Amino acid sequence: MSTPPPESAEFVPTERLHVTRSRANPGGGDMDVDGAIPFRSRKPSWLKVPPPGGPTYRKLKSTIGSQGLSTVCEEAACPNIGECWERGTATFMILGDVCTRRCGFCNVQTGKPSFHDPLEGMKVARQVKTLGLKHAVITSVDRDDLPDYGAGAFVSVIRAIRTLAPDCKVEILTPDFRGQEMPLARVVHERPDVFNHNVETVPRLYPKARRGSKFLRSARVLKMAREMGEGEVLTKSGLMVGLGEEFDEMVETFGILREHGVQILTVGQYLRPTESHLPVIRYWHPDEFDALRQAALEIGFESVAAGPLVRSSYHADESAREAALGKAA
Repeated sequence: MSTPPPESAEFVPTERLHVTRSRANPGGGDMDVDGAIPFRSRKPSWLKVPPPGGPTYRKLKSTIGSQGLSTVCEEAACPNIGECWERGTATFMILGDVCTRRCGFCNVQTGKPSFHDPLEGMKVARQVKTLGLKHAVITSVDRDDLPDYGAGAFVSVIRAIRTLAPDCKVEILTPDFRGQEMPLARVVHERPDVFNHNVETVPRLYPKARRGSKFLRSARVLKMAREMGEGEVLTKSGLMVGLGEEFDEMVETFGILREHGVQILTVGQYLRPTESHLPVIRYWHPDEFDALRQAALEIGFESVAAGPLVRSSYHADESAREAALGKAA
């Protein structure tokens, strides 16, 4: 039986109504007439992070920038960039920084992608070796314009890391490859340690949040990756809250992912990048994330990270170790 969510105050938004602080609107600001939180309203205290700028962060930023590489840490405006980069870890983004899809929550630019550097895989691997990473995360933009949807680039970077940094664990965070089996099979054949594909939100919100994507198609990709990996590849997915989903919807979605063989789960708070992106309906309280984590563990996930600032690649090495130990047990 799943743990029920903590009680949250209910609101009846009216024009220019000031709402006091609560779990649903901890900033205590005015609500929009449609019930969303205004873009410039205060965020709750648990979402405040110090600005990046430590010595390791500056060194890593300079090193990555000098190679012309991209990181999702920067492109997606991740709130954990300071912490992760100070730890000397980063998530590399291959296939450029222009996406062919237009998800309503994503800060990566959309348009027609430009030239792809054929040496990108080797450049990423060299950085992984130089930084001495033990767990490298590789992701990409959606490349629906390519015949293989970008699968070949993932193959290239996995092989390069295996050659230059053989002791480094490799986690990949891929697009859905339009649900095609052959591109997926090429990538899984390289045996990444973790195959990650984020479903991002509950099925009901896909038409609004993930135009061009389908929930069940993404779930099927995860199931195929698990089967193709033949027990050697851990599978992982992640969701956001704050777009209007309900607690029970989240738990139901967890169940679908578990039925499709997903072993590792991440859940974090959606933060609106700009006013042109989807609004935040509410900020979930840390206690609610604890309840989501407990519900997911009861369903059977081997590793669950849930919290306001959790992102798919946050402490990815720890999640992979935990899941591997759970699988062995």
